[in-house]
Order: sequence, then C-alpha cells, then structure tokens
Amino acid sequence: MKSLCIFLGANPGNDEKYAEAARNMGRELAKRKLTTIYGGSDMGLMGILAESALEAGGKVIGVIPDSLVKKDVSHPNLTELHVTESMHERKALMAELSDGFIAMPGGIGTMDEIFEIFTWAQLGFHNKPCGLLNIDGYYDKLLDFLGSVVEEGFLKGVHKDMLLTASSPAGIIDSFAGYEPPVVSKWVEKAKVEIRKQQ
Repeated sequence: MKSLCIFLGANPGNDEKYAEAARNMGRELAKRKLTTIYGGSDMGLMGILAESALEAGGKVIGVIPDSLVKKDVSHPNLTELHVTESMHERKALMAELSDGFIAMPGGIGTMDEIFEIFTWAQLGFHNKPCGLLNIDGYYDKLLDFLGSVVEEGFLKGVHKDMLLTASSPAGIIDSFAGYEPPVVSKWVEKAKVEIRKQQ
C-alpha cells in the first residue's frame, strides 16, 4: 500500500477523543510513509487529520468539489489539491488515488462515502480493503445494524466481514495487510439457485 483514503467529519464532534484520533491517524500515516487521501477541507476532523500528517512530514492529497472551494473550506497548504466539478467526480478520483479506505467518526457525508466504496467492493468493482476506525464504540450501532441486515437476508455475512474494524489507527492499518476479498456472488438468491442446481 502506498496511499490510504480517510473519510471523516468536517465537524470536530463533541468530544476531544475524536480530534485526538484524527491527529493520531495523521501521524500514523506519515510514520508509515503512506500518502493521506482525503476530502480536501481544513474544517473539523478533516483539517486536524491533514495538519497532523503534514506536521509529521507526510504527503497529503485533498480532493474537493469546486462548490466547496467557493465556500472557502479548502485546505490551503496540502501537498496536492484536486478540484472536481461534482461530488461524484470527487469520490471517483479519491477511489482511483487510494489503495484502501478508512472511515473515522463523521456524519452523513462520511457514511455516504464509506458505504459507496464498500458497495463497490461487494460488487467486485475493486479489491481494496475498507474499514471503520471505531473510536470508543462510535460505530457499534452501525455494526449491529449490518448484523441485522445479514439476519434479514439482504447481505451475506462474508460481505459484512469485508468491512474491517479496529479501535486504533495502527490497528486498522495493520488489519489491511494481506487483505484478500472473498470470491462470492453478492446475490443471496443466486447462491440458493446454484445450491439447488448442485443437488
């Protein structure tokens, strides 16, 4: 791996533990000489991540749509800043530049980003690891929900398990080492048909 994409909040959250996690992630990426790919903002956890990685000597590439540049929230001191015409183009370029994807605490934008890239992995559009940095149980309820999605037959357990989790920056990055995606059809019903054919 040469680069990791970090999805995280443009707000800092109500607890200092989230800001500290963003600082630690930036430092960890720089220490491992991994390029940080992120959404290009200087606000909230996004700005903290970028600043900590840069201060630790890391390379940071931001990708931000022009509409947000016009709102004056882009980071002025990144290694590289790519300005796109749309959010769709932004996410596609972040995916292209990255060797893996980690969601830290954030809001609905963070959810949108990790779920889209996780969906692409499930469909086999890429074979890059996806994970949640689960700071102090932030994602516990989401993981419980995904468990219920499996129980209700809308997601395979093997695909749920593609979304790796850890509680520290080092832990989630370490979990990506040697990642191999499962070679399993997404479609639960198709799998049932294949089983019936074999009987």
